Amino acid sequence: MCVYVCIALVSVCFVLLLIYACLQKLHPDNAFEECIRQDLIPANEIEVTFSDIGALDDVKESLQEAVMLPLRRPYLFKGDGVLKPCKGVLLFGPPGTGKTMLAKAIANESGASFINASPSTINSKWFGQTEKNVRALFSLAAEVAPTIIFIDEVDSILGRRSSSYENNSMRRVKNEFMSRWDGILSKPDEKVIVLAATNMPFDLDEAVIRRFQRR
Repeated sequence: MCVYVCIALVSVCFVLLLIYACLQKLHPDNAFEECIRQDLIPANEIEVTFSDIGALDDVKESLQEAVMLPLRRPYLFKGDGVLKPCKGVLLFGPPGTGKTMLAKAIANESGASFINASPSTINSKWFGQTEKNVRALFSLAAEVAPTIIFIDEVDSILGRRSSSYENNSMRRVKNEFMSRWDGILSKPDEKVIVLAATNMPFDLDEAVIRRFQRR
């Protein structure tokens, strides 16, 4: 009797493993998305508003036009009209000028989820996993849209590809990031915006700068 019970348990475990393997094939990025989800902040949990930031009125107005309007009133950008939704905004300036606070404030004001994609979140020591993290970042952003993907010190991730110290893995990460970014650029209805900040804008790759439609 015990033998039959053991055989039945083994069979059940085998079936469960098959189901799990099938689910992993259908959703291969789930595990990576869960890692990225730790840096996801829902809009209702962001406590920073524009009123908390002194001055910078011109920057606030520009962010409202470039970010808030496409996320809150997407119908204005549909069809073949003149208005096109902005998918990339670059904030640059010296340290301590409120770039991160502006990013959180615009996410709060526009009712968008906020993903703080730091280099420690994206980079991995395992071969090929960094590219999967980038793919999971954009897929998670699409799932919880409207979403703002914020990258502080973006030059540390998307710097010039001509740098002599750059290795092949860094180049693959940049190519993967720009490929996924092009995906949302080609989908006007996708409510995902990449918002980045840097102190050294001239260290960014030229292809990356072109994708920032507002700077």
